[in-house]
Amino acid sequence: MNSYEIFVSVNGDSYGKGVKDMLQDMKVYRRKLDMSRFWEKVQLFSHDFLKCCLYLCEVEPSRQTFTKKLYSELISSSKLLEDFLDFHGAKNNKEWYYYRELVASARNLSAAAYIVKHIFTRFPSYGLDHTENFQEEGLKTHKFLTTALRRISAAALTEANSLNIQFPEDRFCWDDFPGIYTSEILDYNIDDKDTVQEKRNLVKIATEFIKVSREFDSLGFYEPCSTEEMKVIVPEKINEEEMRRFEMIVHNMQSSFDTYVNRSGQRFENTKLKQMRGFISVVLHLMDLCQRLLHYYERHLYEVGYKNIYKVVRDRLAKLISPEDLMDRTVNYCLFNICQFLTRGQALAKEVLNENIERSSIKVAIPEKMGFHCRPSLLVAKIVQHYGGEVELCIGSDRFDASSVLDLQWAGGKIQKENIKDVVFEGDTRALRDIEILASVNYGEDAMGKGIPLPKELNYLKH
Repeated sequence: MNSYEIFVSVNGDSYGKGVKDMLQDMKVYRRKLDMSRFWEKVQLFSHDFLKCCLYLCEVEPSRQTFTKKLYSELISSSKLLEDFLDFHGAKNNKEWYYYRELVASARNLSAAAYIVKHIFTRFPSYGLDHTENFQEEGLKTHKFLTTALRRISAAALTEANSLNIQFPEDRFCWDDFPGIYTSEILDYNIDDKDTVQEKRNLVKIATEFIKVSREFDSLGFYEPCSTEEMKVIVPEKINEEEMRRFEMIVHNMQSSFDTYVNRSGQRFENTKLKQMRGFISVVLHLMDLCQRLLHYYERHLYEVGYKNIYKVVRDRLAKLISPEDLMDRTVNYCLFNICQFLTRGQALAKEVLNENIERSSIKVAIPEKMGFHCRPSLLVAKIVQHYGGEVELCIGSDRFDASSVLDLQWAGGKIQKENIKDVVFEGDTRALRDIEILASVNYGEDAMGKGIPLPKELNYLKH
């Protein structure tokens, strides 16, 4: 029972009507008080964000103008304001929804621009060559993002004005956002040569790089795509969720590298390791950038059938930031170059892997009855490919690549011709262990050549 019902039960309805009016007035008063507090807070949390917007609209645009410090300021101020607006229900309010979307746009695009700027900063230290076109496309991407940020900033200022949010009286100046570059490098005086289990971790990292490269290669981003092709690709073939999965795998690779291989930084005596770290890093940053652009496209620009205010705001954002241009940078810069660097890095990863794997040899029986025909050869090759290290099937002085089905079948012909019963595999100990398990079940076949269940250790061969 509320206070009004209690009063009525004691004093009668005529008195209760007066109390009801009084309670209603109190609700109105509290509502006005709450809105007054909201206006105070929205003014407070908009201050630094709008200050950044004013700077972006007023400053002379150049590559030097847009620094990581500027992006960092815009990211943090827009994040705080976006959280404040979301907490107070701006997503569900037609007066505040567009302002909220402009703030979110600034946060997403400034985070993307920060990554592009970071790639510019760090790329020379990666030791990678033949990258002229990549850097040109990077400049094009950065220009697209800075242009988009200036348009979003101008729209945010206009919308803030329509909501009666006061602009900051103070202004940022060019000196507030210096670049991070200097001509001095601190002395390299930490010796990290005696890292623990370096070889084992290099094997793990290189193996993962090869696996990611092969998986990403299956997506087929070998050349730039047309607008119509991009519409088919995003979000059906590649989307924010899928890119986040790839990014996490590569992030773990870099983390393992920096923890167990090169804790103290980028100074390598081994050029291969420097380049390996470079391939991992540039792929990671491009995946991070791609994931953010996909997020923005799917969340803010992709047409999913909404009506009313959501569609109106989506259309207004699309006039500020072309969805086609955003997709062009996502697919033809990010995804295309991820594919390029993974493909180039795969050959180096194989070299690093084979220099660091533990090698041994095993002697096993050949497949009974039918020898190395299609199924046994395929299963052996899949095991070797799974680990990525070198494995050879040895028959006397002849050696056959055990990762190649065709090579194994050539070996099978020689085995049958010479009536050989046992063969030797040499190479990556990890693969040899699984080949030995496979051989123990006659390479997954019965006496009639039909497939049989494989041991659980070889479950990965089912995929």
